[in-house]
Amino acid sequence: MTTGPRGGGQRRGDELRRHILFVAKDVFLAVGFERTSMDTVAARAGTSKRSLYAHFETKDKLFDAVLDLVRELYLGKLRTPDAYAGDPADITETVTRFCGRFLQLMTWEAQVRTCRLSIAEAERLPHSSRAYFDAVFATTYQRLASYLADHHGLDSATSTALAQDLLNRTVLPSLLRTLLGVEDVITTTHSPSATDLAADVDLDAIRTTVKALLPTGVEKAG
Repeated sequence: MTTGPRGGGQRRGDELRRHILFVAKDVFLAVGFERTSMDTVAARAGTSKRSLYAHFETKDKLFDAVLDLVRELYLGKLRTPDAYAGDPADITETVTRFCGRFLQLMTWEAQVRTCRLSIAEAERLPHSSRAYFDAVFATTYQRLASYLADHHGLDSATSTALAQDLLNRTVLPSLLRTLLGVEDVITTTHSPSATDLAADVDLDAIRTTVKALLPTGVEKAG
C-alpha cells in the first residue's frame, strides 16, 4: 500500500497534516476504525498527540479526512474515459477500458479494505459512508456519463442511465464477489497500473457487455 514518507521529522503545517493522513490510512485499513487509536497514529507518524489533535480534533474527523484522501488518490488514478481512448472514434474500446480500470482499482486489496471499512462504519458514521460512495461510485458514473454525452451525442438522461447500466453490469458483480471473499483481490505493493489492465481483469467479457449495451450507431463516433 502506498504511503507518504515515513517519520514525522521536522514537518509542519500542511506537510505534517498530509503525512498524518497517509499514516492514518494505513492504520485504519490494517486494524479497522474501532481498534485504531489516536495514540497509535501519532506514534506511527512520529509526531506528538498535541500536534495530531491540532490537525484533527477527533478520530471521526481524522477518519473523514482519510476518506477525502482516498477520494483524491482514487480519482487521480482513475482519470476520465478520454484517457483510455487509443482511437478517439472507438467508443466501445474506450468504454471497455474505462470500465476495466474501474474494476481493476476497486478490486485492488487496499481499495477492497477501504470499501469494507466504509461498509462496517456505515451505521455509526453514515455521512462518511455516503461521502465514500459519492467520491468513488457516483463520481465514476458521472465521468462516464459526461463522456457519453459530450462525445457521442446522447442527452443527459440517456447518458446517465447508460453509464449506470454499463458500470453496474461490468463491475459490480465481480466487486461484490471480491468484497465477500469469493474472488481474490489484486495484491500489489502499489496501486495496479493501467498498463496491466488486460492481465488483471477480463476485458473480453467487459467488451462483450459494452457492445451489447451501447445503442446502435454509437459504437463508433464520428
